[in-house]
Amino acid sequence: MPSQPPSRLVLAAFGAAGAQPVPLGGGQGTSWLAADLVLKPADLGPEELAWQARVYSQVSCDGFRLARPRAAAGGSLTVDGWCATECVAGQHEQRRWAEIIAVGERFHAALRDIPRPGFLDYRASPWATGDRVAWGERPADEFMHVSYLAQLTSAIRPVSAPSQLIHGDLSGNVLFHDQLPPAIIDFSPYWRPAAWASAIVVADALVWEGADNRILSAVGHIEDFGQYLIRALIFRAVDDRTLTKAGPAAPGTRDPWARAVDLACQLAARA
Repeated sequence: MPSQPPSRLVLAAFGAAGAQPVPLGGGQGTSWLAADLVLKPADLGPEELAWQARVYSQVSCDGFRLARPRAAAGGSLTVDGWCATECVAGQHEQRRWAEIIAVGERFHAALRDIPRPGFLDYRASPWATGDRVAWGERPADEFMHVSYLAQLTSAIRPVSAPSQLIHGDLSGNVLFHDQLPPAIIDFSPYWRPAAWASAIVVADALVWEGADNRILSAVGHIEDFGQYLIRALIFRAVDDRTLTKAGPAAPGTRDPWARAVDLACQLAARA
């Protein structure tokens, strides 16, 4: 069920007075389309919202579009607990993983000189936890009840690529249009090597979207890709278990993680 729509006060503040909000699918089911805006309850703090607006103002879009934050009439980025972004034309399309990876690489090239935001140190979401476990900033021993974690962590080796600002959830957040460049929405910032963002797309595709080994052709140019895929699977396994409390697959059912974990470990062993 969608959330309650934004009030008339919120609509008017963001310049959409008189518009009839329409619920949007996907995500958390809390977003609404009104005129040329997407409105949703603010799930980021004021510091992060203001930072994202500043970053987007500095990014030159080359081969991609962005759903930029929209300020209200008084300059605030939130009104009565709601925030707004530009509505960008396009739709998510299944199995376009190579294109998602490619547009992510263009976006990350544009972000390369953006400094690390301090709010990353204070995040406490399941995704932040999975990120820290994947990169050794939180002990994996706390999460050894998570399926495959012992196997994955045993395959970790150091990587030398520098960290930078990345979008850590590209898989469902790239929209395609026949006549326009792909659009990137719902920025999820992390400070990691850019290759990790591509590995998360591959992990998602292998575990949840029916991809097979052919997806590796989209990341053949990435050195030590197996190490990034190992960390991407740790990230997803920890946050998936934290969010859903899901245990191992029932006997006799296909475990979507097994093939992805085996592939990652094989790739990591080749390095």
